Amino acid sequence: MTSQVPTTLFADPVSEERLERTAAALAEHGFAVEILDDATAARARVRELIPEGATVFTSASETTRLSGIEEDINTSGRYEALKPVVLGMDRATQADEIRRLLASPDVVIGSVAAVTETGSMVVASASGSQLPPYSGGAGKAIWIVGAQKVVPDLDTAMRRLEEHTLPLENVRAQAVYGKPSHINRLLIMNAEPFPGRATVILLREAIGF
Repeated sequence: MTSQVPTTLFADPVSEERLERTAAALAEHGFAVEILDDATAARARVRELIPEGATVFTSASETTRLSGIEEDINTSGRYEALKPVVLGMDRATQADEIRRLLASPDVVIGSVAAVTETGSMVVASASGSQLPPYSGGAGKAIWIVGAQKVVPDLDTAMRRLEEHTLPLENVRAQAVYGKPSHINRLLIMNAEPFPGRATVILLREAIGF
């Protein structure tokens, strides 16, 4: 039966008990999981997790932008940041090169639309650029997830995506790209088959969409 979660609660952080239950389920499914207090702690932890000189793709994420993680990676000079490189390339004549660069970096970092207490994560995308590295193309994946993104099950995850995340992403997309966003591609990650590849950092605070 689908859990009845009021839409307004999709913006509220869940309890410590629910965070711990979610972390345990993710760990059982092969993800490395950490629970940290806030974005400041996540920012410091990411610096420890990513080796200097690694090629890193920061996928579009309000969580990593608001936390300062995106800026750290793309402007610090510690890493081979792919986003600044890609933004300087011609999408009409270098589309294949862009696709290859983004599909298999050493590290991809971003967030998800929802994570379930049963140990699954849901990602939606208009372009699909982050899905290949998320699903297996990147050597390592790191997801920073605010406590408001925890939901009981996949049915509720889809509700959160459609009723909460997409409307907010539409506003962002209109401001940045001049057009609305769409759920064109959907990725559900139920498990991580390669130990040590994927890290989920759950925060006790709400951040992002």
